[in-house]
Amino acid sequence: MDKISPNYVIAIVGPTAIGKTTLSIKLAKHFNSEIVSADSRQFYKEMSIGTAIPSEEELTSAPHHFIQHKSIQDHFNVGDFERVSISKIKELHQKSSVVVMVGGSGLYVKALTKGLDYFPEVDPNIRTQLNKKIEDEGLNTLQEQLKNLDFEGYKTIAIDNPQRVIRALEICIGTGKPYSSFLTNPEKKRPFKTITIGLEAERPVIYDRINQRVDIMLENGLLEEAKSLYKYKDLNALNTVGYKELFKYFNDEYTLDFAISEIKKNTRRFAKRQLTWFRKDTSIKWFNYKCDTSDIVNFIEKVIKKNPTN
Repeated sequence: MDKISPNYVIAIVGPTAIGKTTLSIKLAKHFNSEIVSADSRQFYKEMSIGTAIPSEEELTSAPHHFIQHKSIQDHFNVGDFERVSISKIKELHQKSSVVVMVGGSGLYVKALTKGLDYFPEVDPNIRTQLNKKIEDEGLNTLQEQLKNLDFEGYKTIAIDNPQRVIRALEICIGTGKPYSSFLTNPEKKRPFKTITIGLEAERPVIYDRINQRVDIMLENGLLEEAKSLYKYKDLNALNTVGYKELFKYFNDEYTLDFAISEIKKNTRRFAKRQLTWFRKDTSIKWFNYKCDTSDIVNFIEKVIKKNPTN
C-alpha cells in the first residue's frame, strides 16, 4: 500500500510453536519492513536449538533485531529491553512506517507496546528472606505461597522462573496487596500505533505442535547444546524449559526419557500461561494459525486506512 501515516508496530503474539515467525516474515516482506523480536528466550547467543531461533534462511528473509544479541552472562532485563527496543523502533521507523514485532513473552511485548507497570518500593529484606526460603525449601513452596496470596498473578507469571515468583511474592508481602493489582497502570504514550495479531489453534493442536517441536530440537542436537551449557546452569538465562530438565538428567535426577517428557509437559504449561496472558488483552485480533496470510494483511490495511492520521 501507499506511504502509511502514522507509524505502526504490527505485533504478532500467541503460544509457542504456533507459527509466529513464519507470519512475521511474510508481513515484513509485504510491508517492506523489519522484525523486532520480543522473545526473551531468543536473546542469548549461546542458546540456539532450545529456544527455536529462526533458521538462517528465515533470518536472511527479513532483517531481524534482538535475536542472539546478548550472552547468557550479560544482565538484560525487561526494563533494558523496553529502553533499547523503543529506540530501535524509532530508528526503523525512519526507513519504514511499519515495523513488525514478534514474540511469545507477554511481559516483553507489553513493555514495548504499552510500557511497564509501576511497582512500589518494598523492604529489600523480603527478597533476601525469599531467596533463603527457596534455597531451603525449593521453588514449589514459594509457588504455593504465591498461589494463596495472589491466584491471578500465579496464573499469569512464568511460574517456573524463580526470579519472577520472588518478585511477585515480595510485592504481595511488602505491600499487602496482590502483585496482579499493580498490573493495571495507564499505558505509556508511544510514538506509534500498535495492531496486535494473535495466532490460535485448538489446544490439542498446540500441544501436538509443541511435542513435535521438542522432538525436532532433540534431533537437531538439543542434548549436546545443553551439555555444553551445563557449567552455566545456575545463570538465570538457563533457568528455562528445555535446559533445566536436561540439567537434571545430567545430575542423574531424571532419566533421559523422563527429562524429555518433562520438557514437553512444561512447554505445554508455558503455552497455557501465554494464552492466559494474551487472552486478557481485548485489543488482540485473533486468527486461526492456518488462515491465509492475505486475510491478516487485509485486516491490518483496513485498520490503517481507518486511522490515517495521528
